[in-house]
Order: sequence, then C-alpha cells, then structure tokens
Amino acid sequence: MAVLLETTLGDLVVDLYTEERPRACLNFLKLCKTKYYNYCLIHNVQRDFIMQTGDPTGSGRGGESIFCKLYGDQARYFEAENVPRIKHKKKGTVSMVNNGNDQHGSQFLITMGENLDYLNGVHTVFGEVTEGMDVLMKINEAFVDKDFCPYQDIRITHTVILEDPFDDPQDLQIPDRSPEPTKEQLDSGRIGADEEIDDSKGKSTAEIEEVSAEKDASTRAILLEMVGDLPDAEIKPPENVLFVCKLNPVTTDEDLEIIFSRFGSIRSCEIIRDWKTGESLCYAFIEFEKQEDCEKAYFKMDNVLIDDRRIHVDFSQSVAKVQWKGKGGKYTKEDFKEYEKNLGKSSSISLKDKAQLKQDSKYELLLDEGEASRSHRHSKKHHKEKRHRRHSEEGGDKRKATKYKAAAESELEQHKSPDAIDEYGRDKKRDQKKRDHYRSRSRSGSQERDYHKHSKSKKKSKYREDTEERKSRSPKKI
Repeated sequence: MAVLLETTLGDLVVDLYTEERPRACLNFLKLCKTKYYNYCLIHNVQRDFIMQTGDPTGSGRGGESIFCKLYGDQARYFEAENVPRIKHKKKGTVSMVNNGNDQHGSQFLITMGENLDYLNGVHTVFGEVTEGMDVLMKINEAFVDKDFCPYQDIRITHTVILEDPFDDPQDLQIPDRSPEPTKEQLDSGRIGADEEIDDSKGKSTAEIEEVSAEKDASTRAILLEMVGDLPDAEIKPPENVLFVCKLNPVTTDEDLEIIFSRFGSIRSCEIIRDWKTGESLCYAFIEFEKQEDCEKAYFKMDNVLIDDRRIHVDFSQSVAKVQWKGKGGKYTKEDFKEYEKNLGKSSSISLKDKAQLKQDSKYELLLDEGEASRSHRHSKKHHKEKRHRRHSEEGGDKRKATKYKAAAESELEQHKSPDAIDEYGRDKKRDQKKRDHYRSRSRSGSQERDYHKHSKSKKKSKYREDTEERKSRSPKKI
C-alpha cells in the first residue's frame, strides 16, 4: 500500500501503515484519489525538523478530511488513532497534523530529522517515505522566511496511488482526470515553482563581477570576525587615512609630513619599519584632520616623484589602529561602534585598564582576633627566618667568591716574572715527587698488610687441622 507524490523538486514514495492506522490511511488514500492534494503548497519547512503540506489554501489553517465530502461539515475532522503507539524515530516519517483537539483533517507532515520524541502522542504516524530521500533533502535545504515558508514555491503537482486496499465509499466522486489549477492556487505572492532564479539576468559583465567581488569580500570579513581578527564583519576603515607605498627607503616621516601638510593639518604620519632592523618597508599611513583634505591629497599626490621614486597613493583599508576584545584587545564591538559615531570628534574611547574588580565582602576570610594575631606573628617570624637565611647564604657565597678571586689574582701575580715561573716549575716537580713517593709507600704498606693477613689465616687453618686430628686419635668415652 503506497502512494507516489510528484513535487516540483522530485518524486516521493510513501508506504502506508494500513493495518495499524486504517482510518488515517483511508482518509489519505481517498484524498489522493480525488486529486485533493494536487497543487498543494508545502507551506512550512523547518530545517532538520519537519515539512508540512496538505492545505489547498496554502495558509496552514485550512483543509478537511474525506469524510467531509461524504457526510458534511460535521465530519470535517476525524478522531486521532493512538493505538498502537508508533514513534517519530526515523527521518521521513509521515504523520497527520493535529488540529489542537486531537483531530485530523487533510494536512500531514514529513519529518526531516530523527528521534523527534516531542511529536509522539500529538501527531498520528501513518506511513514513511521509502523512496526519494534526496528530494526530501532538497526540500530541507530550501530558503525560508521568518514564518518558515519557502521563498520559492514547492508544490505537490500530482498524486498516484500505487496500491489501495480499501473500497471506495458509495457517494465518493472520483474525477476522470487531474483538474487544472486555479489562479488563486498559483498566486502565492512568491517566486513561482517554475521560475528560474538568475541574479545575473539583465546585468553587464562588470556589474556581475562587482556583485561577485562584494560577496567574496563579505565572506572573508565574516571569516575574519570568526577567528577574531576583526571586531565586526561590517567594519569600515577610517576615511581620513591615506595609504602611501613605493617609497624610497631614505624618505623619513618628517619629509613625508612636510610634503603632504600642504593639503591640510595632519594628525599622524608614520612610515612602517622592520621591527628588528628599523629599516623602512617603503609604505606609510598618513592621517588627516579632515576627510576633505585626505581626498585632495589622494587626487593630487598619486604617481608623484618623491626622492627619485614615483609613489602610489590610495585610501587606507586597514583597521589595525582600532583595538577590540578579540585576541587580547581592550575594546568591544559596542566601543567600536561608539568610536565610529565620534570619529569626527576629538574625544576617543577611554581605556578600560583603570577599571578594577571589586572584591565582594561576603567572600572575605573572617578569623577570631587571637587566631588572626597568631597567624600574623607566625607569618612574620617565617618571613624573618627566610630573609635571614637568604642573606646568610648570599654573604657566604660572596665571601667564597672573594676568597677564590684573591687566590687567583695572587697566583697570577706570581707567574708574571721569569724567575717566578722557574720557581713555580721547581715547586711543581717537588710536589709531584712527594705525591709519587706517598703513593708508592701506601701501595707497599697495603701489600704488607695483605701478606700478614694471609699468613695469619694460614696459621689458624693449620691449628684447626691439628686439633681435629688429635681429637680423632683420642679414644671414645663409654
């Protein structure tokens, strides 16, 4: 038991749970058979949640069940079927929409996500999408407004019943062919389903390139804001700053300021230099007091010869002088917006370094008077001992250093004259002989000690053997 739904984005095949939800499946099948859903607008698309359709008016407040055609307006809705309980676990689950009174009409929804438990017990599950999941994903990615209505129409164009286990009611009128859509149905006030969206239509190549460049710049600005290099993606550089490049390395800040000051008063003129060597990087930033003076300099000074170099002048695109709280800055986006407002004024943004955290009194440590005095005396004594130990160590180190230094200096003084050098050599040889004599004596003494030890051990072992032999010869006692 299945139904094919043909939409403007592709086909969907819905398998129905006719045994678990017979009344809901009967209503859906007979509405499809009477072509009730033809040209119905998909009026609600919530990404990764649901898509909703089945209302011929396209407002989300209309629609009626098949029983209304058979029994009148009193049967516009039918009661929900809650047993057996089927949950919204899978993507592509098809449910009848609850009208708020646990009743259903013609509207149904298809889930775009998994495990949507908060839909359970509210909307009645009666089928699932088995084919056309790629079409479902296209619908899921549609651009929508604040009311989740797609900007471009997505419609059900036709329904085909693949298998119907239910007999047709006696008074049910089934059309021979699909009816043509009315003008009211197609007039949704939005982009038509068959209309092609072409932003470049009617534009020249230059205009298309300009729009493309603006989009690329906007994308890069958003990326820089995300990584913290810009305070705001829509930040604008100051309009009173000129960028000057292709400078001669010998050109100084003073020279450049004198040359450009004929157009108006200058706030600052800075040639950018290498932070290690201090050499000029051949470009500079000049900030004027007035924007009009900056524009005059831009038109007059481009391609002018300065120190045998033809310079290039442009408006600055840098926001390096504006600081913010991204990457360790001191200002926020609000501060920067205030800075833009007061750009023409002499007042600048006040620094926030002076602001200090206030300590809350309820977090202060409270001690008894005796305990506080004892802890104070203990800490004071500990600090004194520590200071005394450090001073004594430093004094001992200093004394040792001075002693070694004096010994080294005296030895150096002794070695300066040739007589002293000869005497030093003789003393050295004499000391060496003494050391050798001492080593030989100690070696011979150790050998004598080893010999005496060895002879004593030999005598002891011989004495033990003699005593044992005498014992063995003596007669045994009875």
